[in-house]
Amino acid sequence: MPSTSTIISTIGGFLELGGPVVSILLAVSIMSLAVILLKLYQFSRAGVGSRRRSEQAVSLYAAGRVREAHDLAAQGRNPAAETVAQAISLVMANRLDKHAMEERIARLATARLHELQSGFRFLDAVAQLSPLMGLFGTVLGMITAFKDLQSAGNAVDPSILAGGIWVALLTTAVGLAVAMPVSVILTWFETRVENERIAIETLTTDILAGVASAAAALPRRDIAAEAQLAH
Repeated sequence: MPSTSTIISTIGGFLELGGPVVSILLAVSIMSLAVILLKLYQFSRAGVGSRRRSEQAVSLYAAGRVREAHDLAAQGRNPAAETVAQAISLVMANRLDKHAMEERIARLATARLHELQSGFRFLDAVAQLSPLMGLFGTVLGMITAFKDLQSAGNAVDPSILAGGIWVALLTTAVGLAVAMPVSVILTWFETRVENERIAIETLTTDILAGVASAAAALPRRDIAAEAQLAH
């Protein structure tokens, strides 16, 4: 197993070969890793993708066990459970119409999903710019290689050009190595957030659908009551 000093020496030689562009890409990769780890912790803590509790709450609500449904959803930590709890709470309060309830739920869902999307733009920028930075380093390396070849004059040594080219291409390889995993992980994060958004819309729609039915039934109940009183 290589010692710490050997590893540091290897990394130093690698950075010296690649130049400042590789150093920048290495720093960017470290920051990307930090953001990814933070997002994984955030998603895990928020319970993103865990919708069993919210689905059970909707089932209880549909069965008429409204208070149990609210208490069960309120115990959840993920955005779907929070929005379901708020939807049931608004229905229980019976102070707003269906449109106003939808607006309040949409505001809560938007705020929670926005928190989950924090850091996405940075990862997207890394995925987009890392290959370009690598290509930029390659161009600079090629310029240096041909400049050295020109300085050699008649005593042209092909190894000068070959060595300069492979060092130049090293930056492109590093740029792609940084961009590809970041792009894949970002796509996975975005998919999880989109699935959460669809779950929120579906579950809250199931709850609010009963509001319209109840509102439509109110006039009929009032008429029946008045008829009973008249007798």
